[in-house]
Amino acid sequence: MSTDRTYVERNRAATDRLRALAAAHTDAELQQPVGAHWTVAIALVHLAFWDRRVLALLDAADAAGDVVDMPIDLAVNDILLPLWAAIPPRAAATLAITSAETLDRRLAELPPARLEHLRTRSEHWIDRSLHRHTHLDEVEAALKRL
Repeated sequence: MSTDRTYVERNRAATDRLRALAAAHTDAELQQPVGAHWTVAIALVHLAFWDRRVLALLDAADAAGDVVDMPIDLAVNDILLPLWAAIPPRAAATLAITSAETLDRRLAELPPARLEHLRTRSEHWIDRSLHRHTHLDEVEAALKRL
C-alpha cells in the first residue's frame, strides 16, 4: 500500500515556523492581542493543547491496538482560556514547540496502516500544519501591528 507521507514535511515546516516565531519575539510581544480574547502566547498554548490531544489519541490507539475515538467538546477552548492566560509567555512558546516536536516525531513514525486509519477519522490529526498555520497566520498578523 502506497501511503501519502507528505504531511511529515508539512508538519516539520510548521514546527520550524513555530520555533522561529517564538525565538524572534520577546515576552512582551508574545502578549500582543490576537483577536478579541487571545494573545500570541494563548494561541501558542492552544496549539500545544491540540497537539497534545493528538498525542493522547496516539497513546490510546497504541494501547488498544486500534484507533480510539476520544470525543471532546470544542467548548474546551473557552473553558481553558483563563488557564492558558495564566501561563507565562515564554513557557507558552516552549510548550507549543515541544508539543509540536513530540507529535511530529510520533506521526512520522506511524506504521502505514495506523496512519491510514487515523486519516479516515481526521486529516487534521495527521497533518498538524493545517491547524498550526491557521493560528500562526493570525499571530503573525497581530505581531505586524506592533
